[in-house]
Amino acid sequence: MLRLGTRVINNCLQTSKTFRSACCYSNGATHDADLVVIGSGPGGYVAAIKAAQLGLKTVCVEKGSTLGGTCLNVGCIPSKALLNNSHYYYMAAGKDFASRGIDTQVTLNLPNMMKQKNNAVTALTSGIAGLFKANKVTRVEGHGTIQSPNQVVANRSDGSKEIINTKHILIATGSEVTPFPGIDIDEEKIISSTGALSLTEVPKRMIVIGAGVIGVELGSVWSRLGSEVTAVEFLGHVGGMGIDMDVSKTFQRVLQKQGLKFKLNTKVTSAAKTSAGIQVNVESAKGGKAETLECDVLLVCIGRRPFTSDLGLKNVGIELEPRGTIPVNERFQTSCPSVYAVGDVIKGPMLAHKAEDEGIICVEGLTGAPVHIDYNCVPSVIYTHPEVGWVGKSEENLKEENVSYKVGKFPFSANSRAKTNADVDGFVKILSDKETDKMLGAHIIGAAAGEMINEAVLAMEYGASAEDVARVCHAHPTLSEAFREANLMAYCGKPINNI
Repeated sequence: MLRLGTRVINNCLQTSKTFRSACCYSNGATHDADLVVIGSGPGGYVAAIKAAQLGLKTVCVEKGSTLGGTCLNVGCIPSKALLNNSHYYYMAAGKDFASRGIDTQVTLNLPNMMKQKNNAVTALTSGIAGLFKANKVTRVEGHGTIQSPNQVVANRSDGSKEIINTKHILIATGSEVTPFPGIDIDEEKIISSTGALSLTEVPKRMIVIGAGVIGVELGSVWSRLGSEVTAVEFLGHVGGMGIDMDVSKTFQRVLQKQGLKFKLNTKVTSAAKTSAGIQVNVESAKGGKAETLECDVLLVCIGRRPFTSDLGLKNVGIELEPRGTIPVNERFQTSCPSVYAVGDVIKGPMLAHKAEDEGIICVEGLTGAPVHIDYNCVPSVIYTHPEVGWVGKSEENLKEENVSYKVGKFPFSANSRAKTNADVDGFVKILSDKETDKMLGAHIIGAAAGEMINEAVLAMEYGASAEDVARVCHAHPTLSEAFREANLMAYCGKPINNI
């Protein structure tokens, strides 16, 4: 997340207006501002920095003791630290290192692994505080409540309050874990994604409710570290909504090869602690014979919901949509003209980078700049190994929309860099318009898919065709050559054959 804050600074050096806001923490009882941002997650902190750089007197109200929201503190960042380090352990402790001529004797030091994760989180959250100070964003600690169209009250944990009078209000409060009816989370034996990032020992058996993005990522972490992990998923595939089914099938196969188990088309009906651990009752999603599973730790990963508790929305006449999201127009403006909202609290995928871009574009709009974002060009990534990345339409989407399309597919098993790395699982799949050759979607499963997918994002933002990408020189040997080959396949059906 810090990288985008830095990018915002670099992109806005042209701004020469005098910053008028105070910096760092505030101890005063009343403030006046041009913009109050409620929430300091990816959408909130980036929006606050951008607004200050554009000359707006900006205050950010955050209920937590550290900045960065769920993403930096108990989400994207710590989970990626554990995914990265658990992958190293899995390679060294298993047969991978030995197959590469590296003989080792490896033991897991879980406390040190957690320490490295915590250090990364601390460095990044502190970095945001530094960016606030450098850009003269006023930080107010407390739960932000909208009192009126032009006033926000920050309620501190000690009972004190701070009042901010403002021209504009931006809600960027993110999301929270969706609870499972009848299952109480204690973050010790029955845990959410938050608890899964701080376990003090590796459970012998873990059941994950949900095989979406969060479920497979955290399930992968603990499976690599030695837990017997079973994911129970209501849907008939892994990877959650939006994933291409061709990719999902390969993804499931590879994860099973790594040791994860899946019970698809299955729903959890209840769970209870026993003297021996936790009993989880399941049955077919379509109804059928019940089954009882046992585990030592139960991880609930059924999704997230918008966080709008005690925001004072009714004070300004804002009514939530059926799924709990805040309705906004194309300028991210709510039914109250001075109040805006971005990120997980509005419709669309709950992705940190989506929130970041919305926050930037929203505050630019406040200064009169045009407001535009192409949601078809917002990528999604699953940070397992192999990674999964996609952007644009899936084959299922195109079939539903009756769009004529071409498919270009190239396996990493035929890519020279993947072969030299002894890491050949997966492929690149390109979908292009049958008549115009315009790229409609890209789907990648393989090492570094999360990095490579951004080449597709850039191509699609500029309306590139599969031929355009196929004719661009790619360094050899690299994994990205598979991306070029897939585009060549989509364009004319013939690869160069990158061996």
